[in-house]
Order: sequence, then C-alpha cells, then structure tokens
Amino acid sequence: MSRSIVFVSDFGYRNEWVGICHTVIDRIAPGSNVVDLSHGVPALDVSAGALLLADSMRYIGEDAIVLAVIDPSVGRDLDLALETEDGRLLVGPDNGLLAPAARAVGGVRRAVSITSESVVLHPLSPSFHARDVLAPAAAHLANGMPLEELGKAVEPERLADLRLPEPVVEPHRIQCEVLDLNRFGNVQLNVREADLATAGLDGVAEVSVEAHAGAAVARRVTTYGDLEAGDWGLMIDSRGWLSVIRGNPANAAEGLGVGSGDLVWLSEPTA
Repeated sequence: MSRSIVFVSDFGYRNEWVGICHTVIDRIAPGSNVVDLSHGVPALDVSAGALLLADSMRYIGEDAIVLAVIDPSVGRDLDLALETEDGRLLVGPDNGLLAPAARAVGGVRRAVSITSESVVLHPLSPSFHARDVLAPAAAHLANGMPLEELGKAVEPERLADLRLPEPVVEPHRIQCEVLDLNRFGNVQLNVREADLATAGLDGVAEVSVEAHAGAAVARRVTTYGDLEAGDWGLMIDSRGWLSVIRGNPANAAEGLGVGSGDLVWLSEPTA
C-alpha cells in the first residue's frame, strides 16, 4: 500500500493547482492518501510556510511523505527530496522551506535533486514544478521508490537554510516579531514560554504590549473564554507560541495596528 502524503502550499483554492497535484499523485500512486495540511500559507511567504510545517512535524506520521510548495523562484531553485536523520522523507524547493522542519526532527541525512526522466513529467512547465516535478516525486516515494532513484545526490550542507527570527530577551523586556495573524485577529509572536521565564515575565499577571501603531496592557490567560468582550490577553497558543488576543468580537491585530514581521515589545506595565 502506498504511503500517505501530507501536502502544504500557498496555492489557495481559487484555481486548479491543488486539485491537479492531487490528480497527478493519484495517477502515480492511486492508493496514497493525500492530507491537505494547509493551502492558505500567505502567498510566496516561505518563512510562514516553513514555520507552519516545522510546528506540525510532531503530528505528522513518520511514514508519511511531506510535500511542501511555497516557491517564489520556481524554476530557479533546485527541486529537492530529502531524508531526515529519523528517516522521514520531505519534498520541496531548495529555498529554505524544508530546513526548519528537517531540523525539528534531527536534521538532513541525505538529499537529491529531482531530475530523473522516469519521475519528471513532460512537457515540463517552467512555472509549475509542483505539478511536473514535486508531486510526481512525492508519489513515487509513496510507492516505495528509493530516494537515490529520483536524481543526483546533493550534499546536505549545500542546501538553502532558513532560520526563524529569535526574540531579543532582556530582564523584564522582550523585543519580538509578529509571526502570523489568524482570521480572528490573534497576533502570534516569536516568543515561547521559556523566553518569558528568562525575561522574568512568566509570573507577571499583566504585560505591556507595545507596537509602533498601538499599545495595550494584556492579562495572562490560558484560554479565550477567560476574557470578556474587548479585553486584552496573552496566551500560549496550540503551536506553543505566545499570542496577543482579545475577547470577541474585538480584534487584537487591528487594535495594535500590526502585520506579519512587525516588531512588538513586551514589558512589565509601569505603575
């Protein structure tokens, strides 16, 4: 039986791109189950896709093939298939997208550039390698094709890397960055519980949240239901990141005036 394929991209669903990749996979590996992890990654945002995938690796079965496509330079970057130190197989462009996910499970053991004539579909579109190179490679891997049959070996140290931003942690103050905004207006920051402890903010009941366009004092909470309408809160979200939230129907992103990548400062409120 073919192995499952977990598929993530920035394609959305307005056109046929996701569906046509499914049909290619189904033709090559008809017994493979394709799990759509997300196709709502912001367009061309490699960092956002890399973060989503890395945070999801603990929930993806070790036997599943990961197919990831966020590729602003499609046709220029190598098309990769790689094996991690714990034996997982990942397929995607060599633009750093796969790097944090591979690092989350021990790093890259070996990698190949997908060039085999028995794998790549022809005619090869210069703008749709997801359909013609990456999806076929994932399907062949799902069928049991050895990694080395997909193409020439690439030294792991030559692969593109991507490091997610780290917060600047000081006593009673953290300079951080907005990682993501969800559809409810929650503001995900690149801060973990350990960062709050290092800054001495883990035992603080209220935290000052400042951005260039807005500021608030937020109460530490554990769930959305702890807040009344319009109240500000800080909670560790389901992916382990600190998020600025507001009681429904208020919107934290609008209140702070922030977007992805913007700087935010956390500190103890002044008396």
